[in-house]
Amino acid sequence: MTKKALYIFNPEHDLALASGETNYMAPASARQMAAELALLPMWYAEEGSAVLAPSAYNLDYIKGIQELLGLSVHLMTEPELASEQNLDIHPWGWDIAIRKRLRDLGVEESKLPSVEQLYKLRSCSHRSCAVELLPHLRLGTYFCGESFYLTLPEAWKSFVESHNTCLLKAPLSGSGKGLNWCKGVYTPSISGWCSRIGNQQGGVIGEPIYNKVEDFAMEFHSSGDGRFFFAGYSQFRTSGSGAYERNLLLSDAAIERNLSEYIPVGEIHKLRDRLEQELSLRFGINYDGYLGVDMMICRFPESPVYRIHPCVEINLRMNMGVVARRLYDRYICPASTGVFQIGYYPLAGAAWSVHEEMAEAYPLKIEQGRIRSGYLPLVPVHKKSNYRVWVLISI
Repeated sequence: MTKKALYIFNPEHDLALASGETNYMAPASARQMAAELALLPMWYAEEGSAVLAPSAYNLDYIKGIQELLGLSVHLMTEPELASEQNLDIHPWGWDIAIRKRLRDLGVEESKLPSVEQLYKLRSCSHRSCAVELLPHLRLGTYFCGESFYLTLPEAWKSFVESHNTCLLKAPLSGSGKGLNWCKGVYTPSISGWCSRIGNQQGGVIGEPIYNKVEDFAMEFHSSGDGRFFFAGYSQFRTSGSGAYERNLLLSDAAIERNLSEYIPVGEIHKLRDRLEQELSLRFGINYDGYLGVDMMICRFPESPVYRIHPCVEINLRMNMGVVARRLYDRYICPASTGVFQIGYYPLAGAAWSVHEEMAEAYPLKIEQGRIRSGYLPLVPVHKKSNYRVWVLISI
């Protein structure tokens, strides 16, 4: 019997992974984000698959999108899970908390990864793995980057005091969280933060600050056969604090042209090929699904002026770069470009108000089953919504 793919948006995954707790309870804001953006996986899901979401306010939206763009994804509710046979489950990210949630909803043990597998995945997601990989990706003069896994209090203090500016990271965190920006002084606040993170996660990651000019990523996919293959580029923007803001919606060829303004395209291809080898070697037997490697173009005062930092982060989960890649390739006209963005609106009615304004200012235009221009919300927006995720496309 053919397995049915089921997709789940659990954006609290990075927090659950960091906690390591089976009964982890995410903050209210993360639970709200998961509920309001539950339909996001429909944009990257396989044809004929299902997305786990409440039906009350999502069903009409799905029907509208099916008519508009021909998506063949349907909705599945939590009460339906226990009676479904041969599910192939694809959460945003696997951790022991989502495993327990699915078990409690009646999903059979045989359909889920083992606890041992998920502990191994947590170990592979530790930022010390990126620290170890980085030197293998500095392939010549067009590459840069240093990162250190520091496990002792004297090493934390020495690292901060030996750099005018530096960045400390929690080994398990994501999406701009778990970052501590330092300015050469090892303050009591920084010391306390390092002690807490070190006790919880074994150590702290220390990195110099680089003069970044572009954020981008290479996305890879493994089907569980031991090999990772290149799945596309992602070009994105982050805030000053490092938090994700939006993805550019461009073809792979256009992103490659953008990057080649800084770095010879041959060097980019060399890195891509090396990453396929290194990721397969390190994660091939422990992980199947998408994996993103975040990178940046950095400016230097000497030649070569621009260099690639080839491994800022490794994300062993679905990520917004893959969502943007699949969105563009499937649903955007090849001659069009745009942005994919997520927004949070704490004030009641603010998300709805902006949604209405954008829908009027940027009317949606469809051409041969693809978006040519305009605004499209990727999940339903209501007057009580606090989160939005949308695309804005132009010719």
